[in-house]
Amino acid sequence: MRSDSTTIDVPESSAAAKGKAPLMPAPRPEKSPYKKGLAILDFLLRIGAIVTTLAAAAAMGTSDETLPFFTQFFQFQASYDDLPTFTFFVIAMAIVGGYLVLSLPFSIITIVRPHATGPRLLLIILDTVALTLTTAAGAAAAAIVYLAHNGNTNTNWLAICQQYGDFCQKVSGAVVASFIAVALFVVMVVLSALALRRH
Repeated sequence: MRSDSTTIDVPESSAAAKGKAPLMPAPRPEKSPYKKGLAILDFLLRIGAIVTTLAAAAAMGTSDETLPFFTQFFQFQASYDDLPTFTFFVIAMAIVGGYLVLSLPFSIITIVRPHATGPRLLLIILDTVALTLTTAAGAAAAAIVYLAHNGNTNTNWLAICQQYGDFCQKVSGAVVASFIAVALFVVMVVLSALALRRH
C-alpha cells in the first residue's frame, strides 16, 4: 500500500520573523546650507587675506628711497633691509601668503564636503599659527613706523618721515595691510570654530 504525502506550507511565525531584521540603509547626513555658507565665506576671506599679505610684503620690500642730495662721503638712503624688523616683516608676510595659497584646496574640500571635520581642524590650527606670526610681524613693524613718524626725544631718535616721505608712506601702508590680514584671520578662525561646533 502507498500513502500519498502532501506538503503543507506553514507561514513563518511572528517570533521567527523578529529574528530576521530587515537591512536598513545607513542614514545620510542632512544637507546643511549653513555649513556650506561658512565654507564659501572662508574661501573668500582666504583670497582677501592672500591679497593683503602679499601686498604688504611687496610694499615693504620695495620701500627704498634715496634723497636727491648727498655729500662727498654720504648718500642719504632708506631701505627696508636697513632694519631687521622690516626684513622679518617681509619674510613673515611672504610665508603667511604662501601658506594661504596652499590652504585653498583644503578650503575647497570644506565647500564640497561641509561635514568633513579633518580639514576644518587642520585649517583652524594652521590659521592660528599664521595669525600669531602675522600679528607679531605687524606689531613689530608698527613700533618702528611710529618712531619713524614721531621719533623719541628721550632717546634722541629723530623722526625721518619728513625727509623720507615715500619710504614712510610705503611702510605705513604695509603695516595697515598686515593688520587687515590679522582681522581676516580672526574671522576665519571664528568661522572654523563655529563650523566645528555645529558637528
